[in-house]
Amino acid sequence: MDNDPAISSRQFRLRQHVQTLYLCRKCTRMQSHPVSGGPILSRVMLVGQAPGVKEPVLGRPFAWTAGRAMFKWFQDELGVTEAEFRQTVYMAAVCRCFPGKNAQGGDRVPSRREIALCGEWLQAELAILEPGLVIAVGKLAIGQFLDELPKLTELVGHSVRVEKFGRVFDLVPLPHPSGVSPWHLIEPGRTLTKRALALIRNHPAWIART
Repeated sequence: MDNDPAISSRQFRLRQHVQTLYLCRKCTRMQSHPVSGGPILSRVMLVGQAPGVKEPVLGRPFAWTAGRAMFKWFQDELGVTEAEFRQTVYMAAVCRCFPGKNAQGGDRVPSRREIALCGEWLQAELAILEPGLVIAVGKLAIGQFLDELPKLTELVGHSVRVEKFGRVFDLVPLPHPSGVSPWHLIEPGRTLTKRALALIRNHPAWIART
């Protein structure tokens, strides 16, 4: 694959991009350095919300309880292990640093300014990767790609053709797999989540993701 000049150029740009991302310190309220899944050149992107407290310590996205639930979905419905998924899908997020805790003890929702600043990284990644499929996990992530945000029951289980930053791709929304909400464990969320995972499994970009 590296013998293809176009692919080698994109891989070089992606490596530079991730190295620069690690150095970002734009958002002073963030409580960690950026977390990245690494420079995985893929036709599929996964976009999460923001790292939790464990991800910066462990050095990878979705490294704790929500990740275990999500990767079990992928193992059961897509037939890939966590290691295989991480090696073949570019993992991004709305914000790349841990936002800290809110007054109630939950993770703080990033501010609009923080989301906008981190959106510059997402825009660059879409330009480099030119993905055919984007998997958005959680409402915050889904909302970065849609002008209007319907209920999860109207989103999950569907593929949406999206144009963002001048790029056109299919968006498959997934619920957030955290234990905070049981949406994905009860009906209709359980069935809709399986339907969404089937859409990913059968998508041409997923089949030819690397």
